Amino acid sequence: MSTLNRLVLWNIDHTLVDVGRVTRDAYAEAFQRTVGRPLLRLAPTPGRTESEIIFETLAFNDVVTTDDHLPSFVSALTEAFASRRADLRAHGRVLAGAREAVEALAHVPGVVQSVLTGSIQPNAVLKVTELGLADRLDLGAGGYENGVYSKAALLEVARARAGERHGARYPESATVYIADSPRDVQAAHIAGSPIIAVATGSATEAELRSAGADRVLATLADTDTVVDAVAELTRI
Repeated sequence: MSTLNRLVLWNIDHTLVDVGRVTRDAYAEAFQRTVGRPLLRLAPTPGRTESEIIFETLAFNDVVTTDDHLPSFVSALTEAFASRRADLRAHGRVLAGAREAVEALAHVPGVVQSVLTGSIQPNAVLKVTELGLADRLDLGAGGYENGVYSKAALLEVARARAGERHGARYPESATVYIADSPRDVQAAHIAGSPIIAVATGSATEAELRSAGADRVLATLADTDTVVDAVAELTRI
């Protein structure tokens, strides 16, 4: 791979890691604390921001929302995750090839890696830190749920942050998103950046191709294929 300024943005859940059990438990606790009764149904999570998941979860459980619900839920969810550091290590797992792919890209000159996720920043940082991926990711340059922007807009935010932090330009064509859902593919298209879609979440390879992903991989297990895909998609 030739030396160019490239930005690789990783989705976290179901792309790098699986922390589904901890997420469900944390949401159940946050719902109980916010609403005062048990959670019966959690909204689908793939490709969504935390605020989308929270509002839909409240609707699924017949909660009439007010302006206070989102900030209260986010605060409770942050605390629920923070209290589950040990659970993240015990029950979470790094998906096949993810650690190796992140490590390999870290050794490519000109490549900066960060995250683009629907999770709120404290929880996103906890996930990758407790599962040992944080050292190779510039988490300060990431795009995180903030209640205002879509994932497509967050991709632009991450590009700008990375540029400021590293004194480099990361145009759309030099920014690759690696994620696992059709909604992520759509976000990359809106932001004008290529996307490598990995069928490690709920979407199949066929669904990801149909959504228009630039590359579709079954998993991240073949490190060379991941590195080559990043190189091919960012030739400027």
